[in-house]
Amino acid sequence: MPLSTITYQSAPIRMPEFAPGEWINTPIPLVRDTLRGQVVLITFWDYTSANCIRTLPYMTNWHSRYADLGLVVLGVHSPAFSFARARVQVEAAVDELGIQYPILLDNEHQTWSRFDSQAWPDYYLIDHRGYICYRRQGAGAYHEIEQAIQSALLQRAPDIILPGLLPPLRREDAPDAVCYPTPSDLYTGHEHGALGNPQGYAEDNPVIYELPLPPQRHEGRFYAEGIWQANKECLFFAGQDGGQIMLPYRAAGVNVVLSPSADPVELLLDLPPDIDRRRRAHDTRPIVEVRQDGMTLNAANAGADIEYYNGGTSCVYIDRPRMVELVRNAGFEEHEIELTFRANGLALYAFAFATCVRPHHDDDLPDVV
Repeated sequence: MPLSTITYQSAPIRMPEFAPGEWINTPIPLVRDTLRGQVVLITFWDYTSANCIRTLPYMTNWHSRYADLGLVVLGVHSPAFSFARARVQVEAAVDELGIQYPILLDNEHQTWSRFDSQAWPDYYLIDHRGYICYRRQGAGAYHEIEQAIQSALLQRAPDIILPGLLPPLRREDAPDAVCYPTPSDLYTGHEHGALGNPQGYAEDNPVIYELPLPPQRHEGRFYAEGIWQANKECLFFAGQDGGQIMLPYRAAGVNVVLSPSADPVELLLDLPPDIDRRRRAHDTRPIVEVRQDGMTLNAANAGADIEYYNGGTSCVYIDRPRMVELVRNAGFEEHEIELTFRANGLALYAFAFATCVRPHHDDDLPDVV
């Protein structure tokens, strides 16, 4: 639960030391003692988390507008999946997402444990004396977080002049937005997977799945057709072409974590996964076709990562492991997503959902995941 803005517990908690690890966007590792005297905003995140990506416009703005006033923004990347332990994968995401503040690679979740972090994202605000003065779990509450930042900066330097609070940066963050209960993320590996086929999982062996009829497909589960194989983290297509995944859902949007391979070693051999690879000819990259309710996605419902090929078929190109936005509906709606995998080995890790919508939006606030 978030603490009240700059209201300390009866026994203030000192910021823990960072565990050893590699850093991105800083020439030297950051340590607790050298940060003393600054206000520090730490966020635990994972580059495949939809909630973490939703926070980034605010994190980058706070970094730019308060750095000269005594705030240090930094991220601790505690990976949800094994492929995200590779520095080069995180670097590609940091570059693509435009993150300029320092990032600690917390591959063993040691810093996560020292802070007792329990969510992606998880915010910790550290005052200039080195004590945790505010904590917030999950996306949202951006005004509250920024108010806490400003309060901590004023405690450090009462005479500074602070800017006004950031306005909402997206429609779904506006005061008149309506947020419905968010369905739980759905994972696909055999350890915590939500596969709905009667055959269930066969650990480390391929299974030929048949889709249940529509009346037997329900929210909170996904369903497979074709030859698929599961490991602890994901389900990957073991056929040659045309494996299908069906997902009934109710939400405003759908995001999915996909990868060209379920094998982290194979991914490392196919480096670097830089953004320039997106400029390759489309027919050299594996694709997943995307339909909603049997229809090709269009301008009214296509997510930010949807592209089109072969006469207008909506799809996503999978050139590195990442989260992609499939669907962005106009409201909180009930639909069924159909994914058709067009290459052997393509891996599916998780689904995540967006549930905030703004009924009236005459301004120019952008729509994002």
